[in-house]
Amino acid sequence: MGRSADIRPATGDDAGGIAIVHVASWQTAYRGLMPDHLLDGLSVESRANGWLQIISDPNGTGRTIVADRDGDIVGWASFGSGRDEGASDEGALWGLYVHPSAFATGVGHALISAAQRALREDGYACADLWVLDGNERAAEFSENHGWNEDGDVEVDERQTMRLLERRRVTSLI
Repeated sequence: MGRSADIRPATGDDAGGIAIVHVASWQTAYRGLMPDHLLDGLSVESRANGWLQIISDPNGTGRTIVADRDGDIVGWASFGSGRDEGASDEGALWGLYVHPSAFATGVGHALISAAQRALREDGYACADLWVLDGNERAAEFSENHGWNEDGDVEVDERQTMRLLERRRVTSLI
């Protein structure tokens, strides 16, 4: 277990740190599952601009939390209401990523625990998340935290690739 991190709501000042984690974690977790040119072409600057808009949106429907270790963002989670058709009364974990340097240090556990607690406090009895097929680290992590596959799959067709995602669900009560 590494040094602990403070879990707190994201602010606009965190956009750059969130983007660094986003790009580094995608390049590590999805290598071999997505084309190298796509992963190598990810831009921290572009992601930071996108995150600044998301975090600063006064009409945003979700929340983003960060794991802050001594002023450095080492992970983040984004969550809110379900986005699947007919699932608006369910919560959803839209994304949870940890910088590769903080893998297996407890940061992911702290983030998913905080997100689940917040979703429960928001009145959701259950929640879902989607895991890219083949991402065994994420599948095992989510299963270890009580998120189990329910058999629903989604095919995401992007440019020159076809991605299969598997839904996982958990009870929040």
